[in-house]
Amino acid sequence: MIRLSKIFQPTLVKPKNAIVKNQDITSKSQRVKFHHLLLEQGLVRQAGNGTFYMLPLLQRSLQKAIDLIDGFMQQHVEAQKLTLPILTSADLWRKSGRLDSATGELMTTNDRHDKLQILGPTHEESITALLAAISPVSYRQFPLRLYQISTKFRDEMKPRFGLLRAKEFIMKDLYTFDVGLAEARRTYEEVNEAYANIFNAIGVPFVRVSGDTGLMGGSMSHEYHFPSDVGEDQLVRCDECGMSCNHELFHTVKICEKCNHKNVVRQMGIEVGHAFILEDKYSKVLGAKFLNETGKPETLQMGCYGIGVSRLVAAGVEVLSTEKDIIWPFKLAPFKVCIIPPKVGSKEQEIGDRWLRTMYDALTTIPNLQPDIVVDDRPNMTIGKRLVDAKKTGFPIAVVIGPKAVRETNAIFEVHHLVKPSSSELFFSEAINEVRRICDNS
Repeated sequence: MIRLSKIFQPTLVKPKNAIVKNQDITSKSQRVKFHHLLLEQGLVRQAGNGTFYMLPLLQRSLQKAIDLIDGFMQQHVEAQKLTLPILTSADLWRKSGRLDSATGELMTTNDRHDKLQILGPTHEESITALLAAISPVSYRQFPLRLYQISTKFRDEMKPRFGLLRAKEFIMKDLYTFDVGLAEARRTYEEVNEAYANIFNAIGVPFVRVSGDTGLMGGSMSHEYHFPSDVGEDQLVRCDECGMSCNHELFHTVKICEKCNHKNVVRQMGIEVGHAFILEDKYSKVLGAKFLNETGKPETLQMGCYGIGVSRLVAAGVEVLSTEKDIIWPFKLAPFKVCIIPPKVGSKEQEIGDRWLRTMYDALTTIPNLQPDIVVDDRPNMTIGKRLVDAKKTGFPIAVVIGPKAVRETNAIFEVHHLVKPSSSELFFSEAINEVRRICDNS
């Protein structure tokens, strides 16, 4: 039984009428909600300019996102997980042609031999060098899909909006290798389908738009965005033909370049994923080859696919939350159910504690719910204050063992759906069924 009193959650009490000194994290007319909510509820703390401590409750949410992404990568894309070095030799970036053009945001260090190393913002050069080191490999070994989920670095000129634009972040990066461009395009469609399924599973509204290949290079790219006023990307959509793209690719003002229709809509978005067909941009210069059916070496065709995991979680909270309360994507909530027993020292405590064990055991019979139940046993808070705090922290469901639950007959329990919000007073078995119903429908 996990108890909230034992969880490291250093809440930040903001005095009334306090002046916010750091406007970066709450700028855009104070519309960015998630960062100050996570700070206040003890889920994150700022470590430095653009770096953060991700505290236990937020870490649970991040791990759920990682587990979900792992499942889709391995089961639906047949990708294999590995870990690439954080440090990449600058020589590889020089060979690929990206060193000079990317120096503004690259974080670098020199080793004791004064050899320049790059703290990877992405790992196209590194993974291609690995394939080149074992080349040429038989065509029978492909397609090959390799991914990692790890910390990445970007020297942002002006970090802002908390985890939405940080210097250090968690990203899933998938690299694919195929024997031809047609095969690479099939892989591209397959991975993009998996991406759509990932974002559908998370449950935050998203859009897919054509994107600029930019520094990454290649022949095609698509971006995934959570529509939001605090997003930094402007997205363009034609309601007539369905064309959608980042405004960087849109060269007119009001008319669709595809169908000449004037019904063009613009919206801001937070980018949470990106997919690229790279072709041979990296494999050719770094020598990643395969042996074709006749035994001759050919250059591999590549793709790369990223999901910003820490940004994904933060963006989901930003889109769904209110000004006062965190609302998590249900699958990513740190805990799904918070049980609130009577206050320590109250006359209801003895009977309430017995009901607590019974309630907890019954809730664990709901499929997959056992690790997602937390008990708010904090001794100095009333039931009412703990219920308010559960809503602020974003636990989707609260089950209250209040005064009506400790009477001699016909014990009544409160089930609060804190996202709707709605509440019900129910007998024991009805309360269990109501929790199951909410979980099934969320």
